[in-house]
Amino acid sequence: MGTYAVTGSASGMGAAVVERLRADGHSVITVDIRDADVVADLATPVGRRQAATNVLERCEGVLDGAVLAAGLGPSPGPDRPRLITEVNFFGVVELLEAWRPALAAVDRAKVVAFASNSTTTVPLVPRRAITALLERDGERALRSVRKFGRAAPALTYAASKIALARWVRRQAVTREWAGAGIRLNAIAPGAILTPLLERQLATRAEARQIKSFPVPIGGYGDAGHLADWVLFMLSESADFLCGSVVFVDGGSDAWFRADDWPERVPTRRVLGYFRRMREFKRVRRGSPSWMTDS
Repeated sequence: MGTYAVTGSASGMGAAVVERLRADGHSVITVDIRDADVVADLATPVGRRQAATNVLERCEGVLDGAVLAAGLGPSPGPDRPRLITEVNFFGVVELLEAWRPALAAVDRAKVVAFASNSTTTVPLVPRRAITALLERDGERALRSVRKFGRAAPALTYAASKIALARWVRRQAVTREWAGAGIRLNAIAPGAILTPLLERQLATRAEARQIKSFPVPIGGYGDAGHLADWVLFMLSESADFLCGSVVFVDGGSDAWFRADDWPERVPTRRVLGYFRRMREFKRVRRGSPSWMTDS
């Protein structure tokens, strides 16, 4: 049995993942702002450092996997955009960077980060906000969304999840992650019936928006079903899964962009495509073992 760290463990999808892991006999180190083995506020740099350090102490430097489920939704409030960027982006990537050596200490560790189908279904997300987050400049990201007023939390939420998904895909295929035997992937849920969604449905304005959003199969997802997906992504069956963003959203992503993906390599990117081919060959010559033995 393995040892796993799970953030956002006190409720919703994180709690469902913890329940499934423990039912299978695994050891779980829970992380949340309350009711957890490691109580920490991921909205602050100090809290993130505390969470990272305490988990490493509890697992004694060895982790079989991690699930980063902690996140804040796009609720209204003047400080909400800042909290969203801190928890949804920095609260994932900073912990994973701190835990990477512990994940590399085992054979074929698995990591699942929670993205969202908002990555592809929310229009007008400022590109500058996404770029700023990937460059670790939270203040610049916030400046790019403030002008949107009441829409700022929703756009910040989508930007944080897009930046996270891109970070996962960029890092997953590197020597530090794939080369260390770590399978890094993301899951992108749609509307899942969690306490957060229940609170939103209890507010008339938010409920109207949620209920009008296209979900082709109808209804809302179940947190337990999402946890089953996560456990699959942590299992040996997912050994060949690397850098993927798996949508579990009742068909919403497909409804909006059925023809957008998969997409051919556009002509303007052919030169870049062949540059990446050559780069892969150079990396493989420099470190052949991680391409074949991990």
